[in-house]
Amino acid sequence: MQALVYTRSVPRYLLARLWYSLRPRRFLPGLAPLRLQEISLQKPGPEWVVLRNRVCGICGSDLRLLKGVESLLLEPYASFPAVLGHEVVAEVAEAPPDSEWQPGERVVVEPVLPCETRGLPPCRFCARGEYNLCENFTIGGLSAGAIIGFHHDAGGGMGEFMAAHPSRLVRLPENLPDEAAALVDSLASALQPVLDNFPPPGALVVVYGAGIIGQHLIRLFSALDTGARVVAVARYPFQEDLARAGGADTVLMEPTRVELGAAVGARHLPTILGGGNLEGGADFFFDCVGSSSSLQEGLLALKGRGTYVLVGTAGTMDKVDLSSLWFRELKITGSSMFAYGQFQGRKVRTYELAVELLARGDYPREGLLSHIYPLREYRQAFQVAFNKRRFESVKVAIDLRG
Repeated sequence: MQALVYTRSVPRYLLARLWYSLRPRRFLPGLAPLRLQEISLQKPGPEWVVLRNRVCGICGSDLRLLKGVESLLLEPYASFPAVLGHEVVAEVAEAPPDSEWQPGERVVVEPVLPCETRGLPPCRFCARGEYNLCENFTIGGLSAGAIIGFHHDAGGGMGEFMAAHPSRLVRLPENLPDEAAALVDSLASALQPVLDNFPPPGALVVVYGAGIIGQHLIRLFSALDTGARVVAVARYPFQEDLARAGGADTVLMEPTRVELGAAVGARHLPTILGGGNLEGGADFFFDCVGSSSSLQEGLLALKGRGTYVLVGTAGTMDKVDLSSLWFRELKITGSSMFAYGQFQGRKVRTYELAVELLARGDYPREGLLSHIYPLREYRQAFQVAFNKRRFESVKVAIDLRG
């Protein structure tokens, strides 16, 4: 079968880090250790289901890998070579005779590879349904790795076929087309931090960053009837338009600290050196950027005992003043992948709730899947995903149905 394979190469990784520090929006295919090639299907265990892939989204973590900017501390949680792609829409091709899955069923694949997929008894987090925090991602019956697409054994969505553990599959309703289902993974990534940090009615929330995760967050505060007021921060005009269409009450375009403070009702306190401080502000700050500057603005834009949630993937950060963290007794937390959460008094599987929200008909998904390309045109797909400003890209996907 044909598949897009990423092979570990330290020299290329370091060269990519240098190149993209200078030209962050230009994808250089010849530099990436990424090739479309013929490979054999791997099936890690007899209970695993064989899938025929239909659509696979390109994630920001795929782009960070190709740019050479993934945290070096996360190296143990991946194994290569690997077929890229973890935002998978597929159909069942083959299933074991005693399986609950039938050929032809359409599914999405929850990409996390916790204890159950590794043939291990549940660790303390998996036992609580918090398998996104599994302590056994590096041991057991599979190679080391937290998710498919960054994993040697488990296959990935940018190949014609893959195998998946049956516990990772979620059925798709007939009224949810493949193109909409390609948004499930990114929606679940936004949904988990909302479920874990659910704002009370009337809360003021900042969504900092208006890429695909930020766009989902904006929509979720309305779709889940939180009653929160949303201030969104966008970088490009097309992101501003999508944020307004998604229900943001206020949208700011790369605001100054004074402008952000005014939008969240904070007083600006001038300082002799530096950009000034803010007094008062938002209840929640969802950071979808994950940079030094976004962390700094988040810590300043929150009122006392506010909550900063790091949603965007981040590694090393430099020169962040943490005085607001202790001075205002802020809560700072992260959000990684998805598992279960509490919603309307019941425990819900985040991936299943994401499917439910997209299928119910009133979720504003127009414009979120902005581009889709056949597998053979993967170079163009990644170029479009790299350069949001030029191509106005939000979610870019690979089409494997041809």
